[in-house]
Amino acid sequence: MYEGSVTVLENRPIAEGIFSLTFATEGEVKVRCGQFCMVGIAGFPLRRPIAVCKAEGERITVCYQVKGEGTAALSRKQQGDKLSVLLPLGNGFFVEEGEKKVALVGGGVGIFPLISVLREYAGSKEIFSYMGFRTKAAVCMRYELQRGEHLVLATDDGSEGYHGTAVQALMEDIDRVRPDVILSCGPTPMLHALKSAVAGRDIPVYVSLEERMGCGIGACLVCICNRTDGSHARVCKDGPVFGIGEVEI
Repeated sequence: MYEGSVTVLENRPIAEGIFSLTFATEGEVKVRCGQFCMVGIAGFPLRRPIAVCKAEGERITVCYQVKGEGTAALSRKQQGDKLSVLLPLGNGFFVEEGEKKVALVGGGVGIFPLISVLREYAGSKEIFSYMGFRTKAAVCMRYELQRGEHLVLATDDGSEGYHGTAVQALMEDIDRVRPDVILSCGPTPMLHALKSAVAGRDIPVYVSLEERMGCGIGACLVCICNRTDGSHARVCKDGPVFGIGEVEI
């Protein structure tokens, strides 16, 4: 695990309210797809959890949405500035050897951890991606999303691609594609819709949960979620990836 200072290499807007941040660590860091980091910003006591999109040795790229004062301050960081970072965190996604066809279902900022899946498995698996956005103006990272065999961009208002949600787009294709596994990340309503849509189908589904976090290592208990067996789980430590039937959505 790496904990320490990093140097900002690039920090730029890629869509309305969405930024791509690339920083350099002091030494190579290995990150599995679906893992995340905690980014510290001077003047703010808590680090921000952000999914890793790309990890290339010492060069790490994350994407984030400006939602409050902390991420607004992060968006103003420039090349050469310093940040404190803890990574890699969480369990990430893992595709079994026998799972040849992989369907990815993402919504909003939930597309970013799925980009890391594309980067890790494209070429060794058949990947069918269904990515949802509010409008055409929110579409980003298109060149990364095109790494798989098939990509459907869905927009709520129909301004680009499929008119509807990523889940609806998947379900129109599911009998033709016949995925061996489905990996998903996005807002809770989208995950709930996916759970209902695939109920009764013999397809394993894994979801990455988006939760507020304080520490990222399981100590503060801010990110507790409920398991379906009545127990509790820490999203940062036990997740963020869970089987869709393991947790209440």
